[in-house]
Amino acid sequence: MASIEVNNDHMARDLSFSPVHNPHPKRLTQAQIAHYNTQGYICPLRVYDAAGAAANRAYFDDLMARMSAMGDGRDQYAVNGYHTRCRGIYDLVMHPPILDCVEDLIGPDIVAWGTHFFCKLPHDPKKVPWHQDASYWPFDKSRTVTVWLAIDDADEGNAAMQFIPGTHAKGHLRWRETKDPAVLNQEIVDVEQFGQPVFDTLKAGEMSLHADMLAHGSEPNRSARRRGGLTIRYCPPVVRSLADWNRNVIICRGKDPSGHWQHHPRPAGEDLTLHHGTRKGDA
Repeated sequence: MASIEVNNDHMARDLSFSPVHNPHPKRLTQAQIAHYNTQGYICPLRVYDAAGAAANRAYFDDLMARMSAMGDGRDQYAVNGYHTRCRGIYDLVMHPPILDCVEDLIGPDIVAWGTHFFCKLPHDPKKVPWHQDASYWPFDKSRTVTVWLAIDDADEGNAAMQFIPGTHAKGHLRWRETKDPAVLNQEIVDVEQFGQPVFDTLKAGEMSLHADMLAHGSEPNRSARRRGGLTIRYCPPVVRSLADWNRNVIICRGKDPSGHWQHHPRPAGEDLTLHHGTRKGDA
């Protein structure tokens, strides 16, 4: 049996959940905020109409084609961390309806520090094991909210992400290295003890929000349909990076008086050249 370990034990990190208290939300309802506090997620939320969803899909189809044409061996999971280099991804990160929802959960000062296009092609054999995002990340606090924006429809048939409600409030769960074909390497031990999973079923143009300590994962895509979604990581600027993850950042709203987070302006175009900005987490 693989050994059980906990990642980044040497780091001084607060991985507790901080409940949201917002008496005057812009977009979310009090019931949705209460659900986030108790269950760890909100879904579905419509943030693009049909035309916008079709435009998003066409954009990512084009990005994938451009990356493939470069012939450097990158696969469908390689559109990772390009929000400060690709104008289209930057614009998605800055989409006002998305930011309004995020602001309702983390406040008016919003930092976007990571993005990843999770693209499960038809018959993709890789799973995303049950994991907690913040387990991977070198931050001093568990305060990141993840947007999962559906570029394609995502449902049980094409391996939509699944959540285990309430696990965001259980602290850092034990994990081991997975031995199965997988996109990520951490796998929570005896995850079935924490309850029944629920599918993050989304139509293209809808999104979900989830806390960074919520256990989640997804199965291999055994269908003939692609399942692509853009994850966007937002946190308040009070969070501190314990590595260099504060450099590839957009300050979306408000400000960071400390200067810890290094803001990038809107990119001039689409720069997909190879870089080393990989960020782990999500499904």
